[in-house]
Amino acid sequence: MRRLLQLSAITFLAACGSADAAPSDSEAVLASAAVDQSLPTVVVYKTETCGCCNGWIEHLRAAGFEVDARNVRDLMTVKLDAGVPGPLVTCHTALIDGYVVEGHVPVDQIKRLLADRPDVAGIGVAGMPTGSPGMEGLNAQPYQVMAFDHAGETSVYAEVDPR
Repeated sequence: MRRLLQLSAITFLAACGSADAAPSDSEAVLASAAVDQSLPTVVVYKTETCGCCNGWIEHLRAAGFEVDARNVRDLMTVKLDAGVPGPLVTCHTALIDGYVVEGHVPVDQIKRLLADRPDVAGIGVAGMPTGSPGMEGLNAQPYQVMAFDHAGETSVYAEVDPR
């Protein structure tokens, strides 16, 4: 199972290797000025060169979340420790108020998770669907946000149509 998870992650990490510049100091100040104090801090684990991860982080900041972005070399260990199921492994993993958020999950679904407090380990979006936060572009397609429990079992949490 560990080997399957590693192979899945390699595919997504390779696809995510565009080196977009990190936000400038002025962008970081603007983002922190808009922080909603009622929202918990999101800790995001990603690789240094992941441009779409940076796009997702900006999506969170624009919605009022404070984000602690951490570039790591061994992202697989983070995913394994967090219990992310193999089919949901993608380019970044976030921890927020006791939950795991894997991949390009829209902020409205994260806020729903935090408000409803379901008995799940976390939620995630498989792959890197065009139209998801951080993966904006032409030909956006519907996708699913999946919930997963501590045993790795998944279920549909939300259907998203970004068109």
